[in-house]
Parts: sequence; C-alpha cells; structure tokens
Amino acid sequence: MPLTMTTSERRGYQQICGSNGLMMVVACDQRGGMRKVLADTPEAQSAIDEAQLGIVKADIVRYLANKASCVLLDAVCAVPNVVDDGVLARDTGLLIGLDASGWDVDAQGYRLSKLVPGITARRVRELGGTGAKLMVYLRPDRPAANNVNIQIIRDCVADFAAEDLLLVVEILTYQLAGESDADYAAAFPGLIVDSARISLELGAKVLKLPYPATAEACAQITALCDGVPWAVLSAGVDHATFVGQVETAMQNGASGVIAGRALWKDCISLDPDVRRDRLDTVASSRLGEIQGILDSHAAAR
Repeated sequence: MPLTMTTSERRGYQQICGSNGLMMVVACDQRGGMRKVLADTPEAQSAIDEAQLGIVKADIVRYLANKASCVLLDAVCAVPNVVDDGVLARDTGLLIGLDASGWDVDAQGYRLSKLVPGITARRVRELGGTGAKLMVYLRPDRPAANNVNIQIIRDCVADFAAEDLLLVVEILTYQLAGESDADYAAAFPGLIVDSARISLELGAKVLKLPYPATAEACAQITALCDGVPWAVLSAGVDHATFVGQVETAMQNGASGVIAGRALWKDCISLDPDVRRDRLDTVASSRLGEIQGILDSHAAAR
C-alpha cells in the first residue's frame, strides 16, 4: 500500500500544481544537456560556464516557467539567484534538483547516479524550495545494476521525511552495452513500470517518469500508484510527439507533466534577444497547449 502524504508534503504538492490540481512543471535543471542544446561542439559546450547557464535559466523562468505552476531548477547555477534577484514569481512553485550532471559507471558498466554535494532536505528548505526532485537510473531486470541507486533513493526519502518536505522521485532507465535497439524498445514499458514499483516500495510519494511507450503501461503505473501522483517527462522528444504522449498518459491516470526540452530546446540561445523572444512566443505557446490538455482532463475528473 503506497504511503500517503503528510500535511506538509500535501501542501507542497498543492503548490507545484496549478489551480486545476495537476502538475505543470517546467524543468530546466539540466546542465550538460543544456550545454549541448546551446552549442554544437564539445569545446564550445565546455566554454559555457555556470554563470552563463544561470542567465539562460533565469530567462527560462522569466519568460516561460512563471506561466506554469512550478519550475524545476538546480542549486548549482540557478538557485538561489532566481529567488534573490526577484526573477521567480511569488506564486510559482520551486522544485530543486538533487542530482548531479551525468553519471558514473561501475565495473559491470551499470550507471551510478550522483548527487550535488550539500543539497540536503534542510538545504532545499533554506533555499526556498517547495520541495525537491531526485533522479536515479534503474534497470529493474538487472538487480546487480541497482544497489547503489536504490540506496540513494532510500537515503533521500528518509532525509526528506525527517524534514517533512516534498520529494519527487524521477526514474530513468537506459540501454545496456550490447543490447539491441529492438530488445531495449521491447523491454522499455516493463522497465518503467517496474521502476515505478521499486520507487513506491522505497516510499516515493510523487513520481516523475518517462512516457512508458504504451497506454497499457500508463494504466499499469496508475494502478500500482494507487493514488500516488505521477507526472510524465518529455525526455527531449519534439513537442508534437510529446503532446500525444501527454494526452495518452492523462487518459490513463497521470497527474500532470514535468517537461523541459520539449518546451524550450529550440528556443534557447546564447543570443539573449533570440532566446527571450522564442521563450515568450514559441515555448509559451507550447506550454499553453499542454496546459489546455491538462485542463480538459481536470474538468473530466
């Protein structure tokens, strides 16, 4: 039986949802991924420092995320600046990412998730966070792959429970060395469903998950969650594809969206005029379309 939220966690959850009761969170906690969007070559990407990323993220907040119910940001180059500089709107929720950029690899080639040093539940509260987001990698079909990452989930869940602060648990999976594209695609829905099961067993109270490829898998996740809300992430697909995924996920019990690159990946630039214009027009139009889908499902529930 999944755990229910405490009063404090429920209040945090309300604050990351819109007035329709569903999550519409703009994710821009990426660092390495955002550098790849901003520059074509490894040399140009490495030349983009944290201060520059912070400026880009502040514009994503100012011109896009303030129109959503919540924004997901990192404490490396975005927070506390967006709060201290008055960029983040007073009625926009703030989730702070706990995960560090990239991953380590163990001797068997399995991914080991990493955390940003010093960003504990207490520090998230000190930074003004409504709550936090933890991302880890799982391969549920390979138990040996998951020991370190499961312990990370367990420790973070305990830390946030002790602070009585909302934690969103995000699970990503990945293709193994030597695994064919066809085999991975066939396994993918089950991997996401089983990852949700593991997270719930470890005490997760809100989930952020990739679209699990089928309506049936979405329904399985909702049944497993038994009232625990789950949001679908965009995983960098194009907007048109993501809109279809959101519709299917919402039809099958999802509680909202936590989306990043599908909204802004072709709208950010190192040129501030280009960036601000495209965030305010193109990305904001996409956000409005997704919000419309959420509103239609909220009205039907």
